[in-house]
Amino acid sequence: MSLQSITERLHAAEARAGRAPGSVTLIAVSKVQPPERVEAVLAAGQRIFGENRVQEAQGRWPDFQARYEGISLHLIGPLQSNKARAAMGMVDAIHSVDRVKLAETLARLADEIGRCPELFLQVNTGEEPQKAGVLPGEADALVARCRALSLPVAGLMCIPPADEDPAPHFRLLGEIAARNGLSGLSMGMSEDFETAVALGATHVRVGSAIFGTRVAPV
Repeated sequence: MSLQSITERLHAAEARAGRAPGSVTLIAVSKVQPPERVEAVLAAGQRIFGENRVQEAQGRWPDFQARYEGISLHLIGPLQSNKARAAMGMVDAIHSVDRVKLAETLARLADEIGRCPELFLQVNTGEEPQKAGVLPGEADALVARCRALSLPVAGLMCIPPADEDPAPHFRLLGEIAARNGLSGLSMGMSEDFETAVALGATHVRVGSAIFGTRVAPV
């Protein structure tokens, strides 16, 4: 696969769903990818990237940002409270807010720093014990708490169980978002982003289909 082929598939999925061209944001997930692959995708014109770990992003992106204009970074992996300050200073969106403690930390830092990235609340739609995310039944309360803290909640995010049809999970996320008046839906990855677009995704997170198989860290 390549950036061009994924972009073409994304545009075709938008058209099939009756959605406007460019209405879905493509996040190129660059986690654990060699710098040369990331630079190739940058050179091809992509400017929105997703990283899982704050430390990896800190080591990778300052150099690229010095050489390429318009880069937007999205943190899509779990965020520890002790990494929140660093994340707030370098990313434009955080897709993994999943607990009140983290929300309160972000609100405090936003007051100190004077800015806050766009936030998506991660919902564990499959209720998998090993996976991050607020449980579906507790999502409304987390949305309410974030709003009480004046945090900029743009929407919700989910990662469906790997061995299940993703469509019911995408529908569930959409239902939770709708009843909370949220328009942002960060859902869909390399294997299922077209299904996600059909079910209302506003952001899709595509890694290996753009960059190739991830290179395991040494």
